[in-house]
Amino acid sequence: MVAVDRASHEFRRGRPINIRDSSGTSLLAVPSEMATDKAINWLIEMGVSDPAVAITHHRARTLKVRLYTDQIVLIPFKFWRSAEIAKTIADPRADLSNPLRGPYEAIRSATSEASIAAVQLAKIARLLPSAILVECSQEVEQSFKDEGGYTILNSEIMSYEMDTSAALRQINAARVPLENAENTRILSFRSPDGGREHLAIVIGDPPIGLPVLARIHSECFTGDLIGSLKCDCGQQLRGAVSQISQEGAGILLYLRQEGRGIGLTNKLRAYALQDQGFDTVEANERLGFESDERIFLPAARILKQLGYETVRLMTNNPDKVEGLKSSGIDVVERVPHAFPSNDHNEFYLSVKKEKSGHLL
Repeated sequence: MVAVDRASHEFRRGRPINIRDSSGTSLLAVPSEMATDKAINWLIEMGVSDPAVAITHHRARTLKVRLYTDQIVLIPFKFWRSAEIAKTIADPRADLSNPLRGPYEAIRSATSEASIAAVQLAKIARLLPSAILVECSQEVEQSFKDEGGYTILNSEIMSYEMDTSAALRQINAARVPLENAENTRILSFRSPDGGREHLAIVIGDPPIGLPVLARIHSECFTGDLIGSLKCDCGQQLRGAVSQISQEGAGILLYLRQEGRGIGLTNKLRAYALQDQGFDTVEANERLGFESDERIFLPAARILKQLGYETVRLMTNNPDKVEGLKSSGIDVVERVPHAFPSNDHNEFYLSVKKEKSGHLL
């Protein structure tokens, strides 16, 4: 896990990473979002073939690229040839203003496990899900290591989200009186890799052995902190605290999964696309993400550490119910948790109902 944490930070700085997979394939990768012409020229010099831009199927469909391979698509160098164009392949901001870009074609041969892992690493780093890749020889790989370059296995990247969630440990706890819930403790949890910290907000004294009233809340800077009207997250957060307090006891699990798991900057990119007329699902997919990138194992892990394996879950999202169940938590009741819409989020809520299956 520590290896992936370091690799993601290297990626965020735009530095190349060497990714090896079980077939022996060794790739040098840089994130498309951070690419420079200097970096691309270096990849050309180091590689055994020309570099390619890796994008997800969702992004490829946006660009009308025919899909020949599973999971990701590789766009050959001859279709872009510069960092600027590679970035526009990854970034949809200019799609409408420049609709005649391309046409692009994809490499038809099977993509390597290392290629898939490079795109996943960009997601972990909260960058656009795209990378510029080139296959390298064993001699180049060794030279890269000797010069201080970082190498990681594709399997470490692909299992990271599950591994870091399963390894969560309680770090600390403190009493924090809240408005409408004075008898409250906040417990922090973190995995050994030093990654994102999740919180358990324990209101009152929920009895062990009985179904606990629980709410899973994914962090939302815009809604939780500054009162954005584009979503209902702030209402859901404060409403959960009030409802749990009124019932006497319960747990609010505050997960660091901004933007349904894509990060704040990518969420703001999605907002910009929504201003162009795309809905919340379409915006995420145009960026190259799934409509929801979250997993709910962190919530299950925290509940089990606190001694609770049976919950009454406050949610309108069936995926949260299934996510807890698949992680060993018994959800005995779904407690509805909906709030009135406003002029700014009415369409957003209708899309959550119609496309994401929320029970609103």
